[in-house]
Amino acid sequence: MLMGACSENRPRPAGVDLRQQVTDTERAFAKTMADRNFAAFQEFLSPEAVFFSRQQPLVGKVEVARQWKSFYEKPEAPFSWEPENVVVLPSGALALSTGPVRDAHGVLIATFTSIWRLEAPDTWRIVFDKGNDACDCRQSP
Repeated sequence: MLMGACSENRPRPAGVDLRQQVTDTERAFAKTMADRNFAAFQEFLSPEAVFFSRQQPLVGKVEVARQWKSFYEKPEAPFSWEPENVVVLPSGALALSTGPVRDAHGVLIATFTSIWRLEAPDTWRIVFDKGNDACDCRQSP
């Protein structure tokens, strides 16, 4: 049986800082909101993207884009996000990014967790995204 030809076994690109690549990709993705650039937002979505919403998951690039379009329609961005933690699998095929989500006034309202997949050389696309409401988790004695 021949091994090594499968995409799962492809070597991690030498000399490439994939963690930085994903961090930069997440920042560019977030910049689409600040720039009000819906077309650019869509370019970061994998065809298989799944975004978890409050009711049910949005499945596929078309559905995610359809639901997120309203966030890009007003002149002011309703929220912003930035990566705080990024981890890439040793294979270099998948990455996870997490960080804060802030409202238009800079107040923390949520956190996000995204899974990115390397779909072509130097091309990361988001495959899973989930936001969680921020809460004051301190408990009173």
